[in-house]
Amino acid sequence: MSSSISGNAPVVTIRPLAGEYAIARLDPGAAIPAWADGEGFVSIGRTDEELSVVCLAARVPADTRHDGEWAAFKFQGPFAFNETGILLSVIRPLSEAGIGIFAVSTFDTDYLLIKQADVVQALPLLKAAGHRLS
Repeated sequence: MSSSISGNAPVVTIRPLAGEYAIARLDPGAAIPAWADGEGFVSIGRTDEELSVVCLAARVPADTRHDGEWAAFKFQGPFAFNETGILLSVIRPLSEAGIGIFAVSTFDTDYLLIKQADVVQALPLLKAAGHRLS
């Protein structure tokens, strides 16, 4: 759950997930590959333009188009759909510092992926913004 920093900005508890993650891109009509599902956080999204898979990097075949070296973080929810500003409160300090992110939302919560090379810079920014790291 979230509480509030001064004003209306929510305080979010953020938990790092173990492992290195990758974001893979497949053709829009591709079947969901067997390697996509398994241990760790998994997100699969299909649009008219692509099939995207987020999963542990070790599962993504080398010949699959992907971007690796991501660290994953879970927002400790659940959050109600009418709670506003949760994701924004976390990504704003990162964006202002020039740190790129990849965000995924689920029914109960949000997940944030940050390039592993940026984690050392990102964590103090999140703490300074009032968020808790567990």
